[in-house]
Amino acid sequence: MLTDPELVRQWQYGSNVDTDWTAGSPIRFTSEWQGKRFEQWGTVLDVTALEELRYSLFAPRPDVEDRPENYFTMTYRLDTENGITLLTITQEDPREQPGQGPDQQDEDNPVLAALKAVAESAPSSD
Repeated sequence: MLTDPELVRQWQYGSNVDTDWTAGSPIRFTSEWQGKRFEQWGTVLDVTALEELRYSLFAPRPDVEDRPENYFTMTYRLDTENGITLLTITQEDPREQPGQGPDQQDEDNPVLAALKAVAESAPSSD
């Protein structure tokens, strides 16, 4: 459900996603901010329905080449514990981050806040 392009747009900074969500397929996020177009692209690595979604992604920067070592991996994992669904999001990023500071608190992260709102507004599958 949260991979539906319209819902992705709601929780991923207004980005349009282009992929078929099949392992090995390309994935591309496209957005516009302050009149500038932004794109990130990569490959869907794993899709296990209702369990895990994993993809690699390249986020262009002027000082970073489009090479495998400059891609990061996003993993979304669902687990059920005591009747509650838990979402774990992991970003594995080997790249050096400019101005890297303390990790942003989850409650202050706009993507997590938007994803939570979308998930909580979805009709229950019960």
